Amino acid sequence: MFASDIHGSRTATEAVIRQFNLEEADRLILLGDLLYHGPRNDLPEAYEPKAVIALLNGMKDNLLCVRGNCDAEVDQMVLSFPILADYALFDLDGTTAFITHGHLFNLDQLPPHKNGDLLIHGHTHVLTVQEKDGMTYINPGSAALPKEGNPKSYMVYENGVFTIKTLDGKPILSHRM
Repeated sequence: MFASDIHGSRTATEAVIRQFNLEEADRLILLGDLLYHGPRNDLPEAYEPKAVIALLNGMKDNLLCVRGNCDAEVDQMVLSFPILADYALFDLDGTTAFITHGHLFNLDQLPPHKNGDLLIHGHTHVLTVQEKDGMTYINPGSAALPKEGNPKSYMVYENGVFTIKTLDGKPILSHRM
């Protein structure tokens, strides 16, 4: 399961964790911007970074995270799992997935890739699936501060299919690899 841009929202974090349990996911991959809302964003609903810290630390063994542009070393000091990697590489059923936040690598600044690779990132708060230069780009949107009229969302990967869902589990968009 993938989620991005929770920005210190307790209610968004609780919803993501609830869906993680309902989905019976193996791992929750957080695509950055965990605690701070950033100077360009409004305060999210239930902005409670200390509660988010406790919630995420409580499930640290299930998390894999990459650093967002709003994440800092001071955040790492209070979190019990690593968050400062700029990217991670996954093999998803024989396809390489480049997992990142999106402020360093994105559609305008593609990472090194081969035809058919995946780029998965948040950052824009806009859910989408697009193709560019032989790479498929997938963004699950934002769990706390969606933009461009999108709902709060997360994404699951199962049996070769990515499905972006609302925080209450309703499918919005699917993409088969």
